[in-house]
Amino acid sequence: MLAFLAAVVAVAPPGLKAQDAAPEEVSGVNVEASPQIFATMCALDAAGFDADESTLAEMPARLALRGDLLKMQGPATDALRQFYRDHALSNPADTLSRYITFALVAGPPPAFQFEMDRDLLPPDVLTIDGFQEVLAKFYREAHLDVRWAKIEPEYEPSVDRYRVSLRRIAMVSDAYLREIAKPANGRSFIVYVEPLVSTHTNFRNFGSRYSIVVGTNADLHTNAIQHAYLHFMLDRFVIRYRPVVDSKRALLEVAGRAPGLPLEYHDDFVGLMDECLIRAVELRLRHLPADQLETALTADDESGYILVRPLVAQLQKFEKAEPAMSYYFPDLIAGISVPDEQKRLQKVTFAEADSGPALEQHGEPDASQLSELDRWLAEGNREIARKDASAATATFETALAKYPDDPRVLYGLAIASVISGKAERAQGLFEKLTSAPNSAAPSDPAILSWAHVYLGRIHDLEDERDVAVNEYRAALAVDGAPEAARIAAQSGMETAYKAPQRPAESEQPHP
Repeated sequence: MLAFLAAVVAVAPPGLKAQDAAPEEVSGVNVEASPQIFATMCALDAAGFDADESTLAEMPARLALRGDLLKMQGPATDALRQFYRDHALSNPADTLSRYITFALVAGPPPAFQFEMDRDLLPPDVLTIDGFQEVLAKFYREAHLDVRWAKIEPEYEPSVDRYRVSLRRIAMVSDAYLREIAKPANGRSFIVYVEPLVSTHTNFRNFGSRYSIVVGTNADLHTNAIQHAYLHFMLDRFVIRYRPVVDSKRALLEVAGRAPGLPLEYHDDFVGLMDECLIRAVELRLRHLPADQLETALTADDESGYILVRPLVAQLQKFEKAEPAMSYYFPDLIAGISVPDEQKRLQKVTFAEADSGPALEQHGEPDASQLSELDRWLAEGNREIARKDASAATATFETALAKYPDDPRVLYGLAIASVISGKAERAQGLFEKLTSAPNSAAPSDPAILSWAHVYLGRIHDLEDERDVAVNEYRAALAVDGAPEAARIAAQSGMETAYKAPQRPAESEQPHP
């Protein structure tokens, strides 16, 4: 078990008018107002969720409904308010996120039956287990079917604006990639418009279903939608051609030295390649002047996204070629020279990592405690990036003594334990992070999703394929999981994980 866990850490990281909707429906790309999301937000309104009413300036009927819902009385409404109080989190954005995930996996009203098996539901939905029945009763008591029929037309102006924006994004992206989005195998990309999510964007990927929930300001969310759409178009190529991607894995050793690179990428080359490719395409689509492009590429290098620069260079060749990206992708990756990049990166000075956020689950720690924890986390992550197992273990052990339930500390110690060969302890820590739905861990989707990915790979290497697949499914279902984790989990779903071979001597990174 020690041997294969060491191998795991080598690559694993912590409604519309019919005539208007037809083109989008054919391609699997669409903009909609969702009655499930509407009903869920109405329930949150009635429960007292502190939504931003300024987002309803163009929707007087919806604003009036919010006022009515706050005044509602009745047994179903009382039960709803009690349920909300029992499940509210200290961070309103985290509270909203759970209910948005519920709305995306729930079927149509009035029953809101889930559209997937219960054992495949996202963990965040399970943390509000029972809401389906509460919402169904409230829906009937509040006559939300009648209210939706009255208010739905108010959504249309925002839906129309997003439809124009999405068409532009899809047209430009598809033309650049020389690809056409097809609804084959049920693949879809849906933008859901809901004013009360305000400035937040909620991006989800359930297998082949990509969804992003946005407020009514189309201009504010254009970049987020484009980034999500490029994931929809490009994720599949990175997975399909994984052996080609893996041939450049020696560069991960260099990227892993960057303190500012998110921890999940330090040992996940496929996820890093995917994110860098999307960033590179975004840069090419922006048509930046040479000096601004160089500034952006330098920032990516210093942050650890070291593949953006060579991918931009290869994309310039792609632009002069004829095949679509689905055919050209292997040549795009093959064009990256590992020795040349290793030599170039010797001159790059990586930026320091930003300190982590405050820990709400510990109440109100004083400033000295907070800065102390942040320093421990940053130092431990740097030591992991340097593969200094003993130093990282000591740092996270020190932090654990003072913050025994902090998920970032537990996760960091799990990674350090794997590197140092303490396999059983590492697996126990990952399982602790994934088996406590009411703990702090689910509030950090990166930690929760990567813990599931680690466990999936561990079970794959133990020839426990069914258990491994369940872990990958759990990772894919985590609300707000980073795309790198989703790519890793999707890859695990399609192909059982195998320990990678060490790169040839000629591919070893330069000291």
